[in-house]
Order: sequence, then C-alpha cells, then structure tokens
Amino acid sequence: QVQLVESGGGLVQPGGSLRLSCAASGSTFSINAMRWYRQAPGKERELVAAISWDGSTNYADSVKGRFTISRHNANNTVFLQMNSLKPEDTAVYYCYAAIRQYGLEWGDYWGKGTLVTVSS
Repeated sequence: QVQLVESGGGLVQPGGSLRLSCAASGSTFSINAMRWYRQAPGKERELVAAISWDGSTNYADSVKGRFTISRHNANNTVFLQMNSLKPEDTAVYYCYAAIRQYGLEWGDYWGKGTLVTVSS
C-alpha cells in the first residue's frame, strides 16, 4: 500500500517562510503528477501548485512569485517552498500524487494534510 506523508507545517508570522515536504512510500510504484492543494476554514479545497514528471510546473495566481514547487524523483518526494506568507495562506495543505502500483492502474493518492497558520 502506498502512503503520502506531509511534514513542515506550523505557525509563522506574516512575511515568513515555510517548506512543506511530502514523501511517498510503500510497495513498488511509479509517480506521475504531484500537486499541493489547500483548504482554508469554510472554503473549498483549491489547487496551489503542480509539477509533472518532467518538472514542468504551474501555480495558482494567488501564490505565483511566492511559492515554488519541486520534486526529487529518486526519493519520491515533492516540496513546496512558501515565502512571503500572508494570513490568507492559512489552511491545511494536502499533498496529491498520481501513482501506479506494480500491476495496477493509475490511482489518486492523498496525504492527510499539514496545517499552516500565518499569524502575528
């Protein structure tokens, strides 16, 4: 069974930085797209950033120029570097990956989320 485990969330002051990590582990598998989503209280989950196998990226307009998504394919890990954080970035951040386990079809996998709170 494949699992995604996020880390790196916490409390940070406005203007500060955090780096989120998400590692996939488990049985033999391949990973295609990896993404970060977030869900603020009372709001729907939204896509923050995405990165494909070959490293191409895209971002939500609200985070462009402040957040950077990257991945380390050998370690099955995706990162989200968040700079110039704003109170409106406060949310639970979820990692997503399109994964194919050996002998199975591609599936959608989610982490349990990590809380980011931006407050003075």
